[in-house]
Amino acid sequence: MSKQQYRTEMGIISEILQTTMEYGTQGTIISKIARATNLSHYTTVEKCQKLISFGLIESRKCNQDQIFAVTEKGIQFFRELQRFEEYIQALKIRI
Repeated sequence: MSKQQYRTEMGIISEILQTTMEYGTQGTIISKIARATNLSHYTTVEKCQKLISFGLIESRKCNQDQIFAVTEKGIQFFRELQRFEEYIQALKIRI
């Protein structure tokens, strides 16, 4: 039986950014991000707070909901991260 591969911190960040990008500028609620990234609610909130502090996503109130949306800086970071991951894969380096 092979050992299960766990996601890296960068992998999780990439998934959260990708998910918020799918919802565009209107953003989405935390439960949709948690479901799409297969993370607990608490972990998702923690990671989103970290991304907010880096300026990669933003949070705003909409009625009763807290909405999370990717920023322009977040989109640029995601694209650079994708390029880096492709480069690493081409070199066959596992990080």
